[in-house]
Amino acid sequence: MLRREWERLRNRCIWSWAGWRRAWAEEPSLKFWTCMNIPSAALALWLPLTRSETMIILMGGVLILAAELLNTGIERVVDIADSTRSDQARDAKDMASAGVALSAIAVGVAWVVVLVG
Repeated sequence: MLRREWERLRNRCIWSWAGWRRAWAEEPSLKFWTCMNIPSAALALWLPLTRSETMIILMGGVLILAAELLNTGIERVVDIADSTRSDQARDAKDMASAGVALSAIAVGVAWVVVLVG
């Protein structure tokens, strides 16, 4: 039982890493958000923030990356499912993109609250 679960965990890690590498190679937005996260994380770790404040900023950055990966996945599926470029396909892609934007806004709000109080 434990061996089987360990194997499943290993496979999940392999598949997740493959997904990250593919998105990194083909999705400029993932690189953009990763590059935006580096100074944000560095600043959060450098400033005299509470552990909770630091955690919120770091988690927010990771959630932006997760949202971007989900957005990329949705865009890929929509592209496969709808080659006619319908309004619904465009809406689905725009809504997924809006999810990334809202994640980024949430981190911006967190920074404002942490810095302004």
